[in-house]
Parts: sequence; C-alpha cells; structure tokens
Amino acid sequence: MNAVIGAICGDIIGSVYEFNSIKAKNFELFSENSIFTDDTVMTLAIANWLIKDKNSSEVLINELQYFGNAYPNAGYGGMFLDWLGQVNPKPYGSWANGSAMRVSACACVGKTLGEVQDLAFKSSAVTHNHPEGIKGALATADAIFLARNGASKDEIRSHVENEYGYDLNRTVDEIRPDYTFDVSCAGSVPESIICFLDADDFEDTIRNAVSLGGDADTQAAISGSIAGAYWEVPEYISDEAIGYLDDMLLDVLNEFCDVYG
Repeated sequence: MNAVIGAICGDIIGSVYEFNSIKAKNFELFSENSIFTDDTVMTLAIANWLIKDKNSSEVLINELQYFGNAYPNAGYGGMFLDWLGQVNPKPYGSWANGSAMRVSACACVGKTLGEVQDLAFKSSAVTHNHPEGIKGALATADAIFLARNGASKDEIRSHVENEYGYDLNRTVDEIRPDYTFDVSCAGSVPESIICFLDADDFEDTIRNAVSLGGDADTQAAISGSIAGAYWEVPEYISDEAIGYLDDMLLDVLNEFCDVYG
C-alpha cells in the first residue's frame, strides 16, 4: 500500500508547484496552499475499482466517472472532463500521463508481474488507449512491482529500459536545466522514474521531481509511488499528507489498505 500512499504524498506536495514551477530542491514540503488534485482522486478511484471488481471494465469506468464527477475541480484535462460527462464513454487515444499517475494500486494488488501488467493495461485503456499512454502506465506499474518485491535500482532501470525503451541513463541534474512542463507519458514518465533512481530516499525523490520544473504534482505522484514501494513513506510525510484527504477519499484509502494490506 506504500505505493498508493507515496503517490498521494507526491501529488499533495507537488500541487503547489504544478503551475508555479521551481528549479530547486530546497522548498517547503507542505503549505496552506497544498491540496490533493486529480492524481489522488483518480488513484483512489482505481483503488475502489480493485476493491469492488478488478475484472470488470464497467465497474472501472463507473468508478472513474463517479470520483471524477464528485471532485469536478480537481484539475483534469479537457478531454478527460468530456469523458466524465458521457453516458457511454469511449477511450479517446490519450498519450498523457494520467494513465501513469493513477496506476499505483494495480501494482499493489497484482501477485505477479503479468497480473500487474494486465491490471495496468485495463486501468489505462478505458481512456488512455494510445500506445504511449499504455506504455507509461505499464512502465510505472512494473517499476512499483519490482520495487516492492526487492529489486535493486539497477534491476528496475534495466527492466524498464529493455521492456519499454525509455532512456533512464540520465541524472536529474542533467535533465533539470532545459526541462519544461510536459504532460505526455513519453516526456514525463521516464523523467519521473529517474527522479526515483537518482534519489537517496523517499523525500529526496519528491524533491527531485518537483525541482524539474515540469508537471510537478503528477511527476511527484509517479516517482513517489515507486519510491514508496522501494523505501516506504516516512510517517512525518504520510501523516501530514493524509490529513489533507476528506472523509470519502480517506475511507477508500483505509478500505484498500484493509483489503490488500
């Protein structure tokens, strides 16, 4: 469950910097402006799907729409907002990083890498069915699954590069100077994984992600989900972040931890 908590923490910490980017690591983790965004809402929508019926695409769609419409101002992209209002919603070919930001629960539930990949594919394909959208979800889920099962950073890097073709042989310091806001999976997921690979611990991972000056909340959620599985999330961070959740979201998180913890 640490991957889900890590994603939530990354989202809330990064929320302040999504449209107020910084290129430094010495920032305040939480402030009066910190909020949960669509990353957290959709992560917990996926978690609720997995609690109810992980084999049903209909249940998945219902949960995404229910949670999305319950939090209409969480910061969704325009195409996803349209999808939320449709009676019979269809995937719309998205290659954006929403597929990766919400996938962490799949990697906590799957007992094998194959099962994790199947769940990650399903979680993405109902909206983000572009090959790059699916790739981003699968790469993130694989990294989480490997991290929570004791793989080394080198093993995680090698697997993701070989399976998905991402270039992970870069450092945060090399990426940061010229990096800009990018919501595509291709332009944000590899960098998010590098933020974990290039970190000393969970907090350092989140600071890396925010310091890129890109899609801060989503990249911190993605990298935080992997780091949470690898190191666990320090209580001083998780306790603070969970305090930002309302009762509905907190109930889902608690039930997910009870069912799959």
